[in-house]
Amino acid sequence: MRPLMKVLCWALVVCLGTGLALPSQAQQTQLRVAYIPVVTWLPMLVANDAGIFEKNGLQVALTKFPNITNLPQTLGKQFDLAPTTAPDLLNAVASGLNIAAVAGETLETAANKSFEVMVRADSAISSPKDLAGKRIASPGVGSVMHIAVLHWVKQAGGDPDTVSGVEVPFPNMMDQLKAGRVDAAEPLEPFVGQMRAAGFKSLGDPLLAVADPVLFPFWIADADWARAHRDVLKRWVASLQGGLDIIKSDDAKARAVLAKYSGLPEPVVARIPLPAFDFTITPARLDVWRKVLIAQGRPLQNLDMTRIVVTGN
Repeated sequence: MRPLMKVLCWALVVCLGTGLALPSQAQQTQLRVAYIPVVTWLPMLVANDAGIFEKNGLQVALTKFPNITNLPQTLGKQFDLAPTTAPDLLNAVASGLNIAAVAGETLETAANKSFEVMVRADSAISSPKDLAGKRIASPGVGSVMHIAVLHWVKQAGGDPDTVSGVEVPFPNMMDQLKAGRVDAAEPLEPFVGQMRAAGFKSLGDPLLAVADPVLFPFWIADADWARAHRDVLKRWVASLQGGLDIIKSDDAKARAVLAKYSGLPEPVVARIPLPAFDFTITPARLDVWRKVLIAQGRPLQNLDMTRIVVTGN
């Protein structure tokens, strides 16, 4: 055996024997990612479970987080990537945080709704206008869902200033509505389906009053980090697409992953409608929400959407 070949073979044995990283492993990019264990983030969960991130040179450390509201301020410190919605991002940037939208996740469409406002079957509320002066169970008064409801009420001719948002976790909304403590509720799937099955009625989807399709949850990062790591963002989106390809080709496998991460019973998981996944993010889609927020009195007139969107393309 030639001397050079002996050296290479010896190096390979040493790496394998001592657990030292081979070049392909050493080049993996470490990513700290926050996530919410719900169907919205299923492509990421499937990609993680199937090893797609590693194939794309990413070592992803996932951390389950209870609420997306507090995530923007963690970027660049605790996390590299985190989920959010347009109001949370835009308000955070307006307050001085240097963060950006880096990848899409879901769109709300008329053909694929994940959010509806629910009322009791015997309720006199029959239109968005009727919500004026009412108490509505909401995941958060600053949430994208509640902001859409206020926009919806105003479009219908009601006074959004008279709507009272009452913060209630999704699993408790049905009981609060049934007991009469609130007049309406703002659930997401699978709670929408559960409430329909229990006899509650839907007023419709307020998100579609903003646009159709309309940007719903998406991914954000520290803006400077994003601009310096466009190649990583490209691999991130490619991995999400790989997860989505599995979802489309093997529904049972994808739902098994959802059950694993969410902890929901398999019969519940089997009935959850999948949202419209779309990993593109554009300034125009974000600007739709900026205009809604400005109409509700938020000082966002000077935000430059082209600076707030940074992608791998």
